[in-house]
Amino acid sequence: MFYAARMIRTVVFDVGETLIQDGRVWAAWADWLGVPRHTLSALVGAVVAQGRDNADAVRLIRPGMDIEAERTAMKAAGCGEQFDESDLYPDVRPACAALREAGARVVIAGNQTARAGELLRALCLPVDAIATSGEWGVAKPDPAFFVQVVKLAEAAPEEVLYVGDHPANDVGPAQAAGLLTAHLRRGPWGHLWADAPEAAAADWRIDSLLDLVNIVAP
Repeated sequence: MFYAARMIRTVVFDVGETLIQDGRVWAAWADWLGVPRHTLSALVGAVVAQGRDNADAVRLIRPGMDIEAERTAMKAAGCGEQFDESDLYPDVRPACAALREAGARVVIAGNQTARAGELLRALCLPVDAIATSGEWGVAKPDPAFFVQVVKLAEAAPEEVLYVGDHPANDVGPAQAAGLLTAHLRRGPWGHLWADAPEAAAADWRIDSLLDLVNIVAP
C-alpha cells in the first residue's frame, strides 16, 4: 500500500471526541444555564448538522453571551471545566502506549482551553507533549495552529499524522499545512460527517485509535 511507505515520526491527537468524551462539558453548561441537558444536547446536534460552531448551541439559549466571560463565572462558582480518567475513550491509553512503543512521538494538540491543558497533563497519559489552542492563542482551522503543531511534533510536516473527528477542522487545514491526516469516526462530528468529501479526503479513515498502530508500524 502506498501510504505504508511513508515515514510517520509523530502522531498528533485532537482532544474533544477524539480522546475525551464531551458529555460532561455539555452537561455542566446545561446545568449552569438552567436548561435540561437533553435540550442543550439536541441544540449541539442541530448546530453540528448545520456546520456551525458548537458554541452556537449555547448562544441559542442565551443570545449574545460572552462565552469566555461566562466560563470565568462558572469557574469562580466552582462549576468550571472538569474531566478525568472516566471521560477518556477506552482506546486512548493503549493506543498512545502502543504508538510510542512503535517508535512514534505522540502529541496532543486541540482546540481547548488552557485549563483543559492542565487537566490533560494531570491524567499522566503516555504522550510526549500536550498543548491547547488556549495556550497558543490560535485555534483550528487557522493555519497558524498547524505551524505550532509541526513545531511541537519535532518532525517535518510530511512525517506528522494529525488525528481528529472533525473534518473541517482536523483534515482539510492539516493537509493544507502538509500533514498526513486520519479521520476518526467518533462523536457527533465524526459520525455525521463520516461520508462528507472532507472526511473522504483524509489519508486514512479509522474507527478506533488502535487502528493507528498498523498505520504507523505496518
